[in-house]
Amino acid sequence: MNTLLKALVAALALLALAACDPQRVAELEEGVSTEADVRARFGQPENVWDGPNGERIYEYNRQPSGHKNYMISIGPDGRMVALRQVLNPNNFAKVQPGMMMEDVRKLLGKPMKITPYDLKREIAWDWRFMEPPNSSMVFTVWFNPDMRVLRTSAAPDPEAIENRGGR
Repeated sequence: MNTLLKALVAALALLALAACDPQRVAELEEGVSTEADVRARFGQPENVWDGPNGERIYEYNRQPSGHKNYMISIGPDGRMVALRQVLNPNNFAKVQPGMMMEDVRKLLGKPMKITPYDLKREIAWDWRFMEPPNSSMVFTVWFNPDMRVLRTSAAPDPEAIENRGGR
């Protein structure tokens, strides 16, 4: 029972965090907001990546329960250069066979789920995202043993279908 209560509290905290994202995004302005402003609104990033022209890219993950991942670029001058929600069809189209696993992670952020398929010698990474108008979907990337993309797909989120009673 104690474990169930902890899981429920963690899930509610994550939902509250995701619900605040639109306000946090609205409070930041490209070219004006500073690294300190970003950290004050979003907290500690999941990861920090080196970007072009000396930028640092902060990864803010909303997986597994959310449908968004944010990449926020901080320029060498300490100001926010860009704030992007990266789980979208344009970024999914950039994932091509042969692409390295680390490059996919830098593009889309941490996946909601990683599933090894030992017999096939493949690993699948899944990200939950929203497809307009209001469909929960899962984008999947399969990697080979060399950590290179084999293929991708997008399908309705089975958990969302299950929660609607199988409809």
